[in-house]
Amino acid sequence: MLSRIALIVAILAGLAVGGLNFVKVKERITTLQQNLKRTEEERDTEKGEKVKAQTALKKTSDELAQTKATLKSTEEEKEKAVAEANTQKGRADKLTDDLAKTRKDRDDAQAELEAYRLTGLNPEQIVKQRNSFKSLEDALGGAKDENRLLGRRVERITAELERYTKPEKPVYLPADLTGKVLIADPKWNFVVLNIGEDQRVKEYGELLVNRNGKLVAKVVVRSIQKDRSIANVMPGWQLTDIIEGDQVIPAHPQPAS
Repeated sequence: MLSRIALIVAILAGLAVGGLNFVKVKERITTLQQNLKRTEEERDTEKGEKVKAQTALKKTSDELAQTKATLKSTEEEKEKAVAEANTQKGRADKLTDDLAKTRKDRDDAQAELEAYRLTGLNPEQIVKQRNSFKSLEDALGGAKDENRLLGRRVERITAELERYTKPEKPVYLPADLTGKVLIADPKWNFVVLNIGEDQRVKEYGELLVNRNGKLVAKVVVRSIQKDRSIANVMPGWQLTDIIEGDQVIPAHPQPAS
């Protein structure tokens, strides 16, 4: 009997302990459920804030892209405006230069007109005077050319006369005369030079032929043309064969007066 009572007591005690544990577990479950609900609410809140942040970020990105596009358009308009301003400045500078030139031309024309007025001549008389002056200039130019030709003729006659009266006197050539050999004929011992009457070459004038500063031969002029002359190699003066391109200078330069 006692054992049955003890068993019943033990069972009741176990049930009491189990009921106490059940209450504690229930409380713990409730606490966990509350914590879970609070966590879910916080998660939902964070998710909403994240969506808001993403929306704000997209809006900011769109605004930034729009700002960049606006800035690019503004820069292009600025460059276009600067180019147009430079073009306008160039036109303004050209107009300023043209205006200055026009004013100068006007002033020159006025000065020229005043000079005409001071002459006391009418336009027809001025034209006649100008034509007369031009005719005088042409006549003077012709006289100068004729004098130059006469001077050369006098030089040739004087040189030829001295060749007979003073055979020992050399024929002088201009001190600054230089030329070169165009044609050389070793068989007949003559050369063609690129200097002639225009360079004041004289018949029987003697020239030294040199190559690279070294004497090659001496030649004497026998025939003269306007810008050519023919010369013969002087016996005993040919050190080596004359070739085209050799330089010539006077053997007897004209003394300074």
